[in-house]
Amino acid sequence: MSKVRCAHCGCRFIPNPRIKNQRYCGTIQCQRARKASWQRRKLATDPDYQADKKEGQRDWQIRNPGYWQSWRLRHPEYVERNRMLQQKRRRRHVAKMDALKQLLETKTGSYYILPEHEGMVAKMDASTLKVRLILTG
Repeated sequence: MSKVRCAHCGCRFIPNPRIKNQRYCGTIQCQRARKASWQRRKLATDPDYQADKKEGQRDWQIRNPGYWQSWRLRHPEYVERNRMLQQKRRRRHVAKMDALKQLLETKTGSYYILPEHEGMVAKMDASTLKVRLILTG
């Protein structure tokens, strides 16, 4: 039987013949990675799974009110570290994650720029703008 390279740790292993297309070895870390990968794929593609997970989280929060407040009281070093990191993030002026998405939804082409005056659009003041998107990086 030929060996296969584990998708997580890279070690070579002999796959179990009862498991079709086995990609992970049997170590605990690799099995955890396999499960986490499956869950990420499932969350990205299955709306029912997403809804079930969200409902489960909501139910847990209802059964455990005040959990996070008491956790933060028990872990002041984490709270302080998080506060300092948040201040650094604010100083960097991090843009919203979906700002680029809005830019990418803009199509290359010609647009009319129309000034707005007290709720009325003045068409005679329109100017043409050509938009060309150049994505780098």
